[in-house]
Amino acid sequence: MPHNAHIPLIKQLDVIAFDADDTLWRNESLFWDFKDAIKAILAKHIDVESEKAVEYLDEMEINNIGFYGYGLKSYTLSMIEATINLTDGIVDTDDIKAVLALLKEKLNAATEVFIGVEETLMQLSGKIDMMLITKGDAHEQHLKINASGLSHYFRWIEVVPRKDEKIYEELLHKYIIKPERFMMIGNSLRSDVLPVCKLGGMGVHIANDTQWAYENQFPEEWKSLPYEKLDSFLDLIPFLY
Repeated sequence: MPHNAHIPLIKQLDVIAFDADDTLWRNESLFWDFKDAIKAILAKHIDVESEKAVEYLDEMEINNIGFYGYGLKSYTLSMIEATINLTDGIVDTDDIKAVLALLKEKLNAATEVFIGVEETLMQLSGKIDMMLITKGDAHEQHLKINASGLSHYFRWIEVVPRKDEKIYEELLHKYIIKPERFMMIGNSLRSDVLPVCKLGGMGVHIANDTQWAYENQFPEEWKSLPYEKLDSFLDLIPFLY
């Protein structure tokens, strides 16, 4: 999306949309902590660090996205299924209970909002319509949204099963938004930035220290798409004005 350098960028937009996990609040690093805790339980039954197990666990997680979607519940089901398969069904039910108890604990955990996020949303509030677009299990995502205390800043909140061109196209049509007047901000090039650029909108990438390898896989032709890059959320206001 080309823009006029003589006019503040915010004046050239109708809607700014934000990703949630690892853009507004911490998620992936907590997810890795959760993975490590689950692996510690499963290590009684399989060598979780062996090349075969690592490959199988990763493959199971990705293959099950189509069935379970994204999130902690999806990952937990995949790990239980993988362990049952790798051990030929010899798994202690107490360990399965421990995994499920850990899942419940994590689902009820506090949401850690990144520094500068609320202050930035507060400055933008009332000046432009904002949308939250997050993918994953609807119940799981709404728990985090409610715990964040940020929901009142957004005119619209959308929890979608995935993020791709089709989903963004449907959302733009639903809310009658012109692609060239739409900005999407997120930490994933695959899910947040490049699909929007492909449609003619503006994608803004704010990288995060932890990134799921799955999010770094996208079509070769997308690599030439232009997008904006910010070092941190605190850079957003100067960028827009």
